[in-house]
Amino acid sequence: MASKGQKFDSYTIEFKQKVIDEYKSGKYGGYFKVADHYSISRATLWNWIVKDRKQGNQINDIDNKRGRYKRPITLEDYKERYEILKKYQAFLKAQREKK
Repeated sequence: MASKGQKFDSYTIEFKQKVIDEYKSGKYGGYFKVADHYSISRATLWNWIVKDRKQGNQINDIDNKRGRYKRPITLEDYKERYEILKKYQAFLKAQREKK
């Protein structure tokens, strides 16, 4: 857990991609050696690798700040949510009428 006043390192997307590419190429061996070479935390590098695998090699989509990647909400998303809400309201109305 972060302590009060703790500073966090931030890395550019290009740097992250470069480190991941070098890990994949096997230039330095395993991720321990890659992390040591670039003086970054092993856990940080491991998180980048896992996110890279999940995103299908699209490191640019990873939020460069703390937090998760969030895709923008589109109009279709709102329409779908609205339809779900309407169905749920109809269900609740039917339940109230049964009683």
